[in-house]
Amino acid sequence: MTRLFAGLFFLLISFCGIAVGARDIVSDALRLPSEASRFFRPGKFNDDNTDDDATGTRWAILLAGSNGYWNYRHQADVCHAYQLLRKGGLKDENIIVFMYDDIAYNSENPRPGVIINSPQGEDVYAGVPKDYTGADVTVGNFFAAILGNKTAITGGSGKVVDSGPNDHIFIYYTDHGGPGVLGMPTNPYLYADDLIDVLKKKHASGTYKSLVFYLEACESGSIFEGLLPQGLNIYATTASNAEESSWGTYCPGEYPSPPPEYETCLGDLYSVAWMEDSDMHNLRTETLHQQYELVKRRTSEENSAFGSHVMQYGDAGLSKDDLFLYMGTNPANENFTFVEENSLRPRSKAVNQRDADLVHFWAKYRKAPEGSSRKVEAQKQFVEAMSHRMHIDHSIKLIGKLLFGIEKAPEVLNTVRPAGQPLVDDWVCLKTLVRTFETHCGSISQYGMKHMRSLANLCNAGIVKEQMAEASAQACVSIPSGSWSSLHKGFSA
Repeated sequence: MTRLFAGLFFLLISFCGIAVGARDIVSDALRLPSEASRFFRPGKFNDDNTDDDATGTRWAILLAGSNGYWNYRHQADVCHAYQLLRKGGLKDENIIVFMYDDIAYNSENPRPGVIINSPQGEDVYAGVPKDYTGADVTVGNFFAAILGNKTAITGGSGKVVDSGPNDHIFIYYTDHGGPGVLGMPTNPYLYADDLIDVLKKKHASGTYKSLVFYLEACESGSIFEGLLPQGLNIYATTASNAEESSWGTYCPGEYPSPPPEYETCLGDLYSVAWMEDSDMHNLRTETLHQQYELVKRRTSEENSAFGSHVMQYGDAGLSKDDLFLYMGTNPANENFTFVEENSLRPRSKAVNQRDADLVHFWAKYRKAPEGSSRKVEAQKQFVEAMSHRMHIDHSIKLIGKLLFGIEKAPEVLNTVRPAGQPLVDDWVCLKTLVRTFETHCGSISQYGMKHMRSLANLCNAGIVKEQMAEASAQACVSIPSGSWSSLHKGFSA
């Protein structure tokens, strides 16, 4: 049975093109400003979270947009980010944490109550605030927290960014994504146009001096591409451009791998890169741009199929700011003013974000005793996930053929707009077509978000709800019965 299933696994891998690979990353040394710079900028920095008027108060929102043990890495990323900010001097009252909180005490977790973000990493879960967990991790609460709108919050701690005009805001979001969208453990998912509208409202309110947004997700560049205008005092970096996946790291079977008892990826490549850099260095003397360049080198390698292109958007002038303005700095790193050649970057392999669940299910199956209920469960999870993937892929392709014909459909579905243009002209149309698709074909889910560009292209080509409904009904005569296809894992409310 094991040999049979192993054969099926590798056939399915070939079918879906799972990309798991090694990357040998090389970098030049980068010299940061010396401690002398502080002498010539007296009074700019203090150690409290509430510094002088030039610095203001630091605020942070940290959000992991997934749930499920196979998505361990997202909550591990957020917990690590929290520990980093606390060591930097930010206070709990100024850090807002969104995470489903189903990992630390999950039955799959080999170390109950502990979450790690690297193979030899310490526990990053201890002390993390439970501001918004479970069903309270929603788009509405996230937006309300950004805007400081306490009356719009439902559930959770009620904590929001109650910032003033001299304050600095740091937002870090890690999850699955797709062209123009970001995942959430609840529905609906988050659309790029809605996020940009919220950021514009925050700017119009005059309640911050500058805002920095770090985003980890597949096609994360599409969230800001052609949408985030300059002049909002917002600087954003993303794990990938608008057309490619982001990558998990510290995964089973890779190097460096997690401890042998772990069957899931511990972190994401872009996220681990910026946090491990921040852990080591004096953030008073490292700028956002310098970190961007270091993270870019670690996350992508020229001519390699494994890795993504880190991007930046918005007001690039803010990148000259020291990281200290947003993250504080660990006093233990006070004298560290030089980034040595890659002491923080091991030779590593990476796993496509969308395939990390399959890596988990396979590792679980491979290690489970023959004939055990655990082996049966892992096989069921793997087959259901693959069935859902094939259903979504087939449905989108068939809808395209029904609407445009066999020859023209691939051209329409796969069109990528030139850089600088948003994904779609009519976001209401896109949201309508997604709801229509899910009504007839089941949840898009975290995997199906890869097809959002195709659905956007239908809108750009003039397809309306009625045409989409007819084509979807013909394409999806049946829906797989597994949990992946249920509507609670998609966009529809």
